[in-house]
Amino acid sequence: MKNLLALCLALISMPMLAQSIEGTWQLTDSKTCFQNELKESDTEKELEGMMGSNSKSSVAKLIVFKKDGSGQEGIFSTGKKKGSDMNSFQYKLAGQELLFTDKKSGMITQRFVIDELTDASLKIHDAAKDCETKAFVRTK
Repeated sequence: MKNLLALCLALISMPMLAQSIEGTWQLTDSKTCFQNELKESDTEKELEGMMGSNSKSSVAKLIVFKKDGSGQEGIFSTGKKKGSDMNSFQYKLAGQELLFTDKKSGMITQRFVIDELTDASLKIHDAAKDCETKAFVRTK
């Protein structure tokens, strides 16, 4: 009976293990607790769509997870090879948690819970605040 239970748990967790967080991810949506509580009016929704299409410069916030447990995040502009405000970090995966750690001490500086990890998308929320969410799409 114990073996059957262990086999079932292993099969359930296999899809998560098959996905890798390594690669380059672009932030597509970020909500704070305050933003999650507010509802947009029809006018705001209409204006948001128009403002995005009239933009002359395009910027993206990217985060890169490398195989060795290090990474970088920064803001990239169209036509620029290097990003601005680049920050290096160390990370660890512990089950469903994504942990950002200090390079020197190894102490955990931020904790996120992975809500969804597929080949194309990553959704996380702050472990301390369920209402603060971030959504990413894989670019590389």
